[in-house]
Formats: sequence, structure tokens, C-alpha cells
Amino acid sequence: MADYPIISDVSAYIIKTLREKMCPEPIPSPNNIEISSPLSQDVDYIVGLYLYDIREDVEVTGPRFIERGRAQIMKPPRPYSLYYMVFINGSGQMGLKDPDIQKIIGKIAQIVNDNNSVFPNELQSWLDTQEPPIVLSQAKISLEEKVRVWQAINKPYQISLFYRAAPVYLSSGEYIDTPRVTDASFGLSITGEERG
Repeated sequence: MADYPIISDVSAYIIKTLREKMCPEPIPSPNNIEISSPLSQDVDYIVGLYLYDIREDVEVTGPRFIERGRAQIMKPPRPYSLYYMVFINGSGQMGLKDPDIQKIIGKIAQIVNDNNSVFPNELQSWLDTQEPPIVLSQAKISLEEKVRVWQAINKPYQISLFYRAAPVYLSSGEYIDTPRVTDASFGLSITGEERG
């Protein structure tokens, strides 16, 4: 089960994919695509990836405990949804005009559509279990909700893309040692006799 860095691993996967597919056209350099908040000032990038919400998927249930080896159990992993905003950096647009911004937004949408899932063991190579893929899909939110995300960071709304990555299973960090069997006794009883 994926360990706690899985959240940052998903963000890194999105950035890596965008850098591979967007450079050198329409973005000149991979350094122009960053994990960042729109609040960051005086930074020189063009495309920003902002994780603005994390929600537990309470509808998904699993077993109460999971065996880990012969002598330990652990709580089951909890599924989360990660909510991202992909935006054009307003403080470092490098002279971008509206048609340029629309081309960049279109390219981002195309790339995410074509690379919309990743298996957790691709992000964390030590995983020995096959978990379901983490799927990137457009977040089902209204324009008003998008505006509220921008208002929450005291920025005027600008055209941006909103995505949901789920399910992201986060393992428990606690293990419970189960008592070992130190003594066992077996008995035999005969319930009937053979008749000749």
C-alpha cells in the first residue's frame, strides 16, 4: 500500500508528464512548469499546478485490518481524492497574449486526457501490491466554485483547469503486533466403535 509521499508523488507525476509533452512547444523550458500556488510572487514560471483540496472518500470501505506478514496487522489504507488547479502564472506571463494562453490551456487539457491514469507502483516502485490506478478526471465543479477557489487565495478569477485525482490510497503508519502462538494442544476423540 502506498506510503504518505503518494500525494506529492501524484503531483510530481503530473508535472513530469506536462514537462515531457509541452516542451519546447508551446512552453520553451521544463523549468517554466512548476508545482506552485497562485499566491507565489516574483516567480518565473508559466504553468502552475496547485493542490487546493484533499478529501477522504468515505463511501469507499475496506476490511477492518490487513495482515502484514505473520505477526502484524495494520489498519486498511484510506482512499482520498486530490483536487488540482492548473493555471497560467499571472505574475510571470512573459508577454503572453490571450491566444497564447488559450493554446497552452488546450495543450494541457489534451495531455491530461491522453495520460489520465497512473498505477501507484509506478510512483512508488517498492509497492508489492497491485492497487487500482489513480485516475485524473475533470473536477465536476461549477464556474462559481472555481471562482471561490480563486477568491480563497485573494486572486481574481482567470481561466484555469480543475482536475480530480482518485482514488489515492494512503496506508496507515501504525502496525499492531499480533500475539504469537506459543503453546498448542491437540486432542483426539473416538465417537463410535466399528462393529464386525
